[in-house]
Amino acid sequence: MLLRTGSLYAQPQQSVLRPAGVQAANIAKLWDISLIVCGIVFALVLLATLVALLRNSRQASGAGQAAGPPDLSSLARPEHRTRALVIGASVLSVFVLVGLIVADVLTDRALSKLPVDDPVRIDMIGAQWWWQAAYRAQDGQGGFVTANELHVPVGRPIVVSLQATDVIHSFWVPNLHGKKDMLPGIDTTIEFRADQPGTYRGQCAEYCGAEHALMAMLVIADPPEHYAAWVARQTQSAVQTGDAITLHGRDVFERASCANCHTIRGTSAIGTTGPDLTHLMSRETMAAGVLANTPQNLAAWIRNPQALKPGATMPAVPLSDDDRAAVVRWLSTLQ
Repeated sequence: MLLRTGSLYAQPQQSVLRPAGVQAANIAKLWDISLIVCGIVFALVLLATLVALLRNSRQASGAGQAAGPPDLSSLARPEHRTRALVIGASVLSVFVLVGLIVADVLTDRALSKLPVDDPVRIDMIGAQWWWQAAYRAQDGQGGFVTANELHVPVGRPIVVSLQATDVIHSFWVPNLHGKKDMLPGIDTTIEFRADQPGTYRGQCAEYCGAEHALMAMLVIADPPEHYAAWVARQTQSAVQTGDAITLHGRDVFERASCANCHTIRGTSAIGTTGPDLTHLMSRETMAAGVLANTPQNLAAWIRNPQALKPGATMPAVPLSDDDRAAVVRWLSTLQ
């Protein structure tokens, strides 16, 4: 998925093998250790199987004839060498498994030791099938709500409070941390730190219904000055414009069912069922990563969201072509 022209980062990443934070780096090290150990064990098993096949004890009856019956004489005499090999392999397997457990425990301890002084605090809510992110007031700035996209400052710890409104979801941004379940009625937290600027794709990692695969998010790690500028814009209300068609689109939005589900600060729209749209066009994607956030895709989404994301709770909004175009024109000003 390529992001819109003008973004700081052109290509989002989603890979556990390219850690961009200290926790993801620790998880990647554990993965490397596990891969090497399991690869060696797999190779030894294949080697043992090959040796057993080459030492087939069946006796050939002659050229071009089928092999004779197996040689079972070993059943009547002890095989001390084979027994020693089996015991040695079993003991070695125990040590290897204990070693992997120790590596797992040490990794878990390393993950829990992230300093969380002066963190950015975000309340993340997972719903079928989108994400709501509420940034708490801090650093002299008021709080605000956005959706399906997080901006975080590079080098600063992030503490995310996780909740679910309907079924079990799971917060997972593999470049930054492991998975953390989001359980209805139970609050949990996840802490991470992005050490490299970039755009990282996240995904719900717990099957949560028909559109589970289309429940994605972007985490954009900005240099501190870019992050501060983004926060300053997000805390502002929607910009009002004097263009007649645009104002007509705002009026249609407020009169239609749109205002019952969405909030746009600075207008009469105060719905909470759907995403906050105050700064809709500042986001790279829409519908939780399904579409690039463009006016054309926005019009198609308003016309028939079920065609683009079957099962989404947003209904088709019955608007005339002119009214829909006016609404899209107004929404396109919400930077």
